[in-house]
Order: sequence, then C-alpha cells, then structure tokens
Amino acid sequence: MREALFLLADLWMIFAGYFYGWRFIRRYGNYLLGLEWMVVATSGSNFLLWSLLGAKSDSVLYDLAYFFDAFSRSVGITLILVLGLMKVTHRYKPSRGVDVAVFGVAMVAALFLRPFHGADLHTDRGAFWVSVFYVVVNLLTAVFLCYFVKRLWGAGARWPAVWTALATAAGTTIAITYDFFPLPFDDANRTIFYTAALATWGTQGFVYFRAYRALHDRNAALDPYPARTAGAPV
Repeated sequence: MREALFLLADLWMIFAGYFYGWRFIRRYGNYLLGLEWMVVATSGSNFLLWSLLGAKSDSVLYDLAYFFDAFSRSVGITLILVLGLMKVTHRYKPSRGVDVAVFGVAMVAALFLRPFHGADLHTDRGAFWVSVFYVVVNLLTAVFLCYFVKRLWGAGARWPAVWTALATAAGTTIAITYDFFPLPFDDANRTIFYTAALATWGTQGFVYFRAYRALHDRNAALDPYPARTAGAPV
C-alpha cells in the first residue's frame, strides 16, 4: 500500500508539472514558471524511473535526483517562483536574458549544492548549513506567497487565496521536515515522507497555477496595460 501511494503521488506531481507548466507557457507566455514546473515534473519522472529500476545509490539517476532536488529547493521554487508570480502582482515580465540567467544560476547552484545531500548533519558542517539555507530561502519565499495570498483575497479570489495559503503552509512544513525532522515511524527509504512531499509539490503546482490564472484574469479585466519587460522603456 505504501509503495502504491508513493507511485500515485509521484505520478500526480509529474502530471501537474508537465500539464500546468505547458499551460503557463502556452497561455501566458510565462517561461519562468512553465519551465520550472517542467523541471519539477522531470525530477519526478527521474525519481520514478530510479525507484522502478531498484533505487540503487550508484545509479546515475540517483545523482540526477539530487541535482533536480537542489535545483528547485535553492533557486527554482524560490527565486524563479517569485519572479514568475511577479508578472501578475507587479506587471513585471523578465527579458529572455533574465530568464536564461536565472536558470543558469539555478544550474550552478544545483551542481554546487548536490554533493551535500545525504551527509550527516551532525558531523558535516557544510551539509548542515546547506540544509539551513534551503529552509531560509523557503521561508523567504513563503513571505512573498503570503503577499500573493493577500493580493488574491483583495481581488475577490477568496478560494484561490485559501488554497494557496494551505499549499504554501504544507510546502513549508515539508521543507522544514526534509532534513531536520525525519518521521520516527517512517521506513529506511522515507517512503511516507516522500509520498507526502511529492503529493504536496504536485498540489502546489496545481494550486499556484489556478491562483495565477485568477489574478491574471482579474488584472486583465481592470488593467489594459500588459506586463512590462525588464529593461524596456516605460
């Protein structure tokens, strides 16, 4: 039963990432959110394949799993998420150069941070501070998401605001639990935790898309001016 729930949670995250990522790009031209959603989905696909092939620690899929994990936890579902949502909160649209630069930073961060995964936080000071960093950037992102919830509520999108707040709270709980508070009743592979994490991340992808759509539609009804491109004359 645990394995079945894990697979369902992973499939849900994969679907949400690819489906809503494509809709971000196709419908709104938001490449930051669209590509990051697809990175999350690709991470889930890699994790699923690695699990089905035996979950061996010497597999290249194992290294890729931690690369994708570091990518999203450091820059993806933090800085990239904030910049992407600013299109509907501040009418801000980064230039293609900014898009490329931010994803480049995320890749460099992932390559640098990936080796710290799996280390003992009690004996490896580097791994400890990397884990602290992940929690701090998540909390900073949550502050912006609280502002996003406020904007939704003020726009009359009450249910999207409530669901965004709940999804953000769940995501922050996962972020804090990830390295510092392993579940005492979980198994050696942390199946229960990863099931909850995958389900939460998939739900965040779905909820944030719906919230983005609600605020975009509200802005379109009230504001005839398109989102400005970074660096373009006002």
